[in-house]
Amino acid sequence: MKEITSTGQTVEEAVKKALEKLNVTEDDVEIQVIDEGKKGFFGIFGQKPATVYVKVKAKINFEADVSVEKDKTGSSAESKKENSDPVKEAEKFLEKVIKEMGIVNSAIDVRKEGKTIYFDIKGENLAVLIGKRGQTLNSLQYLTQLVANKYSEEYVKIILDAENYRERRNETLKQLAVKLADKAVKTNKEISLEPMPSFERKVIHSALMEDGRVQTYSIGTEPYRYIVIAPK
Repeated sequence: MKEITSTGQTVEEAVKKALEKLNVTEDDVEIQVIDEGKKGFFGIFGQKPATVYVKVKAKINFEADVSVEKDKTGSSAESKKENSDPVKEAEKFLEKVIKEMGIVNSAIDVRKEGKTIYFDIKGENLAVLIGKRGQTLNSLQYLTQLVANKYSEEYVKIILDAENYRERRNETLKQLAVKLADKAVKTNKEISLEPMPSFERKVIHSALMEDGRVQTYSIGTEPYRYIVIAPK
């Protein structure tokens, strides 16, 4: 086992559980926080567990990993990779994380358009999967894409959605773009938005592309890159 999704009352507890199961130290792993969790009222009502994805760095147990990856016929890990379906592997990972987050009775619809794979999660009480302003969904999309590309020779783009959140979010971003453009023109000042993933920044850029009053550009490095709306 080289990677695991773990939950706990806090991020620290979730990480600790993962390290114990993997039998490694924190220096030996890469940690991605999927959801920071929520304490809830009086520590009970509305409580939501923290969820983390922990992966052992490649250098750990390298020789052991190589021997494990070879099957009885001497096939290498590379041949195993070639025989694995990136979409199926990504779907299995996604199903596991959803289960770890305590979401039951869910289903995943998968469709492919070119090199883009769409995973549409259906079920009840998916708000925990979406998170504040889609942060949890975006993190999970990033991790799912990592898994898919681990088994693919060509780059695969993953789009993850739940409860039609992406379409609703896009409409919200378009309305926000127009509103902030009006404000930038009225005040004659630049307006900086909060950091967004690239596909959300693209919505803002596109929404104001034909607006001759303002210009938009991005500043910073991922995952803290953000858009600036400036009056011309």
